[in-house]
Amino acid sequence: MSRNILILPGDGIGPEITAEAVKILEAARDGGLDVALTEGKVGGAGYDAAGHPLPPATLDAAKAADAILLGAVGGPKWDKIEDISLRPERGLLGLRKELELFANLRPAILYPQLAEASSLKPEVVSGLDIMIVRELTGGIYFGQPRGIETRDGQRVGYNTYVYSESEIERIGRTAFELAQKRNKKLCSVDKANVLEVTMLWREVMERIAADYPDVELTHMYVDNAAMQLVRAPKQFDVMVTGNMFGDILSDEASMLTGSIGMLPSASLNADGKGMYEPCHGSAPDIAGQGIANPLATILSVAMMLRYTFNETAWAERIEKAVGVVLDEGLRTADIAYAGTRKVSTSEMGDAVLAAFKAQL
Repeated sequence: MSRNILILPGDGIGPEITAEAVKILEAARDGGLDVALTEGKVGGAGYDAAGHPLPPATLDAAKAADAILLGAVGGPKWDKIEDISLRPERGLLGLRKELELFANLRPAILYPQLAEASSLKPEVVSGLDIMIVRELTGGIYFGQPRGIETRDGQRVGYNTYVYSESEIERIGRTAFELAQKRNKKLCSVDKANVLEVTMLWREVMERIAADYPDVELTHMYVDNAAMQLVRAPKQFDVMVTGNMFGDILSDEASMLTGSIGMLPSASLNADGKGMYEPCHGSAPDIAGQGIANPLATILSVAMMLRYTFNETAWAERIEKAVGVVLDEGLRTADIAYAGTRKVSTSEMGDAVLAAFKAQL
């Protein structure tokens, strides 16, 4: 039976980069991969079309799909929407919540061809391969109560940072299982010296560690982890942390690889159904210019094939194709440097497509 993939291009550069990833999926389908592609609207595009960032038709399609490929959401066009529940980002948060996509996997891998593009010295980042596991449906982004109200004559904003034991345990077990498949090292990042919620986080991680005796568990405060990612990033293998800390640390880690335009991500539920997207945003300042890097989105397709469809061979073909193109010296603007050839979004996509087809 054909597996259904829902394509949600979204806003900004989203349509440009997803178009290049769809080329790869179509070529894989022509080569024998049994998938069907449908498309929907989300974010600002959803608001413009249906008055909501997550239109009912899109949510229904997302629930029916086996996997989702998302471009990006948001942009200044929608910043003046007064009702925060109707802003584009709420479409993304809604998908995560409604589909129970609690586990966000963000690999930070430095392709050897891009060592010169990193903001750190090559000897610090060469060989970098980190997996950041971020809890995605809890924490301060979703905690209640939240709001802005007047107290003693002035406005006060407040949010609630909350995690239950079960939420911590399920993301912890996801991270431990990933660590078992890698180098059996797991660093749990918290702020247990000042935040009670992360005191509980650390206690739960210690408790479930007994079920994974082959994995070395360590703990690190988030401020130190941020420093260590810059000082000596290769000390990490798998990192697990909460929603807000993971959001920040994964973006920091992206710059170790040369560009956030290189980093894919997967957001999974308990059954392995996932939403796959590049780690970067909608970049409205460069939308429509044909200069966005599509590689993170193309690599997100590889993650989809590996984690949701268990099609490892197809995933490896995509990753190999990206490597071939980088070996050829092709670069979009964000990863270009002296001695390389700068290409457009579509030219990069076409080059990866050609390298991919050459393997079929």
